[in-house]
Amino acid sequence: MTRERAGRLAWIAPALTVACVAGYFALYPKEDREGVEALFGLAFVAYAAVGALIAARHPGNPVGWLFCAVGLFSAGSELAYAYARNPNELPGAEVAAWVAAWTAEPGTLVIVLLLLLFPTGRFLSRRWRAAALAASAAMAAWALALAFDPGPLRNVDGVVNPVGIEGAGALLDVVAAAGVLILLLSMLVGAAGVIVRFRRARGEERRQLKWLALAGAYAGLALLGVLALVLIVDTDGGGWDFVTALLICSAIAAFPLAAGVAILRDRLYDIDVVIHRTLVYGALTATLGGVYASSVLIMGLVLGPITRESDLAVAVATLTVAALVRPARTRIQSAVDRRFYRRRYDAVRTLSGFGARLRDQLDVDSLSVELRAVVRETVQPEHVSLWLRRSDS
Repeated sequence: MTRERAGRLAWIAPALTVACVAGYFALYPKEDREGVEALFGLAFVAYAAVGALIAARHPGNPVGWLFCAVGLFSAGSELAYAYARNPNELPGAEVAAWVAAWTAEPGTLVIVLLLLLFPTGRFLSRRWRAAALAASAAMAAWALALAFDPGPLRNVDGVVNPVGIEGAGALLDVVAAAGVLILLLSMLVGAAGVIVRFRRARGEERRQLKWLALAGAYAGLALLGVLALVLIVDTDGGGWDFVTALLICSAIAAFPLAAGVAILRDRLYDIDVVIHRTLVYGALTATLGGVYASSVLIMGLVLGPITRESDLAVAVATLTVAALVRPARTRIQSAVDRRFYRRRYDAVRTLSGFGARLRDQLDVDSLSVELRAVVRETVQPEHVSLWLRRSDS
């Protein structure tokens, strides 16, 4: 697959994810629309967007496509759940409830695979590949048990499983009941894979995995906090419901946020140039748009009694924005480099200082020593040699 075709396919995932998030948010009854639902939607979109960035740049690495799958799969499952719970009794609600019943929790398998493959896209060894296959088989068994378990569906009240197998009810009940244990063991396998990879990694890969390790630690603490709240207080109502949902949402979003930070700060997947331009020009557009709107409003209020129907306010705002484009871009780029690209920012400052001293430096020996020091600090090569052509006169 060419990079251009992969890019077009990859960006379909975040577009569909946004559509699913907007759909389930619109389908939820007004009394159930809480701010946390929007936060879950942002987490799903974050997965899909980060995955699209990686897949478009490195289509052969499964990590990007798995990120896309997590975002799209989760948003689609939530859409089916909201469709089934809609009080208007929409057509096909029973099928939507059935789909949501067996796709929600087993879908976490994709996150387990991400933990085992991030960031290289390869398993550490054949044993880890076997562990991933075992987790996949266990998750598939759990999904099948939820899909064909007879009787009422567990996620939507009053809906009976339309494809339940009566004769296998006892066995499927056991597998479905063991689902939480399956999920826990699978997540432990993924966490163990991250720890082993982190201990073996060196240099840049170790710095990239550091952010994932921090995200995993936070997710673990957040889930432990949820468990403690469930055991101590009633989390089905009041403010505790929002707190537990917020902890779960932040734990889900920690992984794509960690990958985003690794991309920005440690050049993960070599797409920091794309992110850099997006940050700079996105911030520049937002800044200039805000300045333009504020200028038009203020000028309209100040000059309105004088100019009446004149377009003087619009003209002044346009000229103001035009004059601010270059200095605003310079300041925003400097701020982005200072925050996310510190090595580049320090290198530019070092070269600027060296250029200023170069104008006053006349001694060739001192200049050569300082030049080699600047090259080591900015480029960090293995070896530095300086050749100077001397005049024969």
